[in-house]
Amino acid sequence: MADAKTLIVPKGATGVVVFADGSAVFGRGFGAVGEAVGELCFNTSITGYQEIMTDPSYAGQIINFTFPHIGNVGTNLDDVEADLPHALGCIVRQDVTAPSNFRNVEPFDQWMRENGRIGLAGVDTRALTRLIRLKGAPNVVIAHDPEGKFDLDALAAKAAAWPGLEGMDLAIEVSAKESRLWKDGVWKLGFGYGKDEAEDSRPHVVAIDYGAKNNIFRNLVKAGARVTVLPATASFEQVMEQQPDGVFLSNGPGDPAATGEHAVPVIQKVLEADKPVFGICLGHQMLALAAGAKTIKMHQGHRGANHPVKRLSDGLVEITSMNHGFAVDADTLPANVKPTHVSLFDGSNCGIELTDKKAFSVQYHPEASPGPQDSFYLFQRFVEGLK
Repeated sequence: MADAKTLIVPKGATGVVVFADGSAVFGRGFGAVGEAVGELCFNTSITGYQEIMTDPSYAGQIINFTFPHIGNVGTNLDDVEADLPHALGCIVRQDVTAPSNFRNVEPFDQWMRENGRIGLAGVDTRALTRLIRLKGAPNVVIAHDPEGKFDLDALAAKAAAWPGLEGMDLAIEVSAKESRLWKDGVWKLGFGYGKDEAEDSRPHVVAIDYGAKNNIFRNLVKAGARVTVLPATASFEQVMEQQPDGVFLSNGPGDPAATGEHAVPVIQKVLEADKPVFGICLGHQMLALAAGAKTIKMHQGHRGANHPVKRLSDGLVEITSMNHGFAVDADTLPANVKPTHVSLFDGSNCGIELTDKKAFSVQYHPEASPGPQDSFYLFQRFVEGLK
């Protein structure tokens, strides 16, 4: 890492990440030309980069991939979690190579360029990961200029001026803007996403979209539910107008306490109405806040597809996928909320259940199938409980 205020741009560098303290990491830019400011985080997954880039939970963030070969299978039309990418950009070790996969539609660097996302290659991403682990997730600017012309002081000032994710309600920005009936089933090789053509006699789940991954809805359908998706701003009355058998709280980006300003009162009324509730990631944090607990900003967060989580009821360990920079503060759980899962990495809370309501949630992503099916039982438990 170089001091941006004392060193010039190295020869051949067309991309840079500049920190708020003025230090900089140089590399080879790819994807879109320009600059973006956000929080730098790392992800340890070895597959699924397209799903990660399109996950709405990454809004406001730049991803440092620890796995060196990102982009090697190109991109396709199926491996997306939303209509558009939400991560601001990414940092990779190796240059993006020509894609080698029969499902490829276009190269990753071209996909990044077309979607306005900035990439930086040729960086020691594991060293950058160690830096984040030591000092926490920093605010940075990522920039790409084919001519290598950067105003490093101005970029450092921009990083320093960015307020960070604490206090940001990003769920409203990435949420669906109107209600819709979900129609896709799960993906199968050679068939793609099947359409949900089942009869409407199934349990009806109303899903509040705080920035949901589409595969969550597909897994609810697979488990036997009929799903209606509502925006993050949906009122209690709008939820109940759908006559739900149960309510799902989705994942999403930003500070849960900020989103909770408008979401928690709605969830509390849903609980008072004795509607079953299931939450994932931000939805887990929303349920905890509605029950009276608090959330905290994590030092570095959990992002990857190899996180071991212990189920406290029987000691079973699930291999999970995670993506969160905030967590439920286990020390603040009220008497009617019991912890159900815990991270084996750092002991942080990964699941809760309300003892006086039909409501539970997990911090991790069972729909991401890293185990691959260790956690699908959660969808089955929720939907079966509605019948």
